[in-house]
Amino acid sequence: MQDKVSAFIHEFGLETDIQSRFIDFVAETGELGKAVLMSTDYGMRKAVITDELLEEAGDTLFALLALFSDLSLNEEEVLEDVLKRYRSRMEQLRQP
Repeated sequence: MQDKVSAFIHEFGLETDIQSRFIDFVAETGELGKAVLMSTDYGMRKAVITDELLEEAGDTLFALLALFSDLSLNEEEVLEDVLKRYRSRMEQLRQP
């Protein structure tokens, strides 16, 4: 996925600095949060997957993968690392 995002960025000249990339990710995360709130009527019902929610989820994913690319982070390696750390924490919680 990250390679697709990186290729798209280069194809359309969307290169920018890391600070702007991060701010874009935060902004998109906020928009996703708003879409989630709207889809649940502010927590009054189960989430409904709306077109807006799907669009904002896609925008947020794109922004995160673009940030990872600019930071030379591999999304699969980052995910594997965090799953190992979470697994270790969960296993420690299971122990009496």
